[in-house]
Amino acid sequence: MVAGADDSYQIPDHGRFDTLTDYRSAIDRAIRCARRHIRVFERNLQDCGFNDPQRHEALNAFLLNNRDNRLQIVLHDVDYVQRYCPRTLSLLSRFSHAVSIHRTTQEARGVYDGIIVADDAHYIHRFHFDQPRGDWVCNDIGRTQPLLRRFEEIWGASFVAVPATTLGL
Repeated sequence: MVAGADDSYQIPDHGRFDTLTDYRSAIDRAIRCARRHIRVFERNLQDCGFNDPQRHEALNAFLLNNRDNRLQIVLHDVDYVQRYCPRTLSLLSRFSHAVSIHRTTQEARGVYDGIIVADDAHYIHRFHFDQPRGDWVCNDIGRTQPLLRRFEEIWGASFVAVPATTLGL
């Protein structure tokens, strides 16, 4: 086999971050790695840069790449997104079939670490919402699976909180 001919296997990589700038860089890396599914759990997205033009363009490109691509977001508090993230809300509106924004139920309110999982092999784990410290992993299914299962549990303890359309009388 010719080197580089099969890009289905990538060498695992990992690192740590200690600043919000590095955290946002890790998020950008995860979005670039994602091919099918991005799952986000955070307090409110305030520290994540989801309203930045570059992040919006990256997520837009991800969603346009394949109709089956998905972006799932679970937050403890959706107020910040509704007030200060019009770009994220425009993705929700434009890709209502693919983007969901949920809010945690009381059952999941005690979870304080941020999780972003891209596909089944990449993750970012912020150790606590109040600190920008954490770690990231790319191309490692084994290390990603526990956080993917954890995200699914949080998703199961959440409900749609920001609808794609506004209904009125």
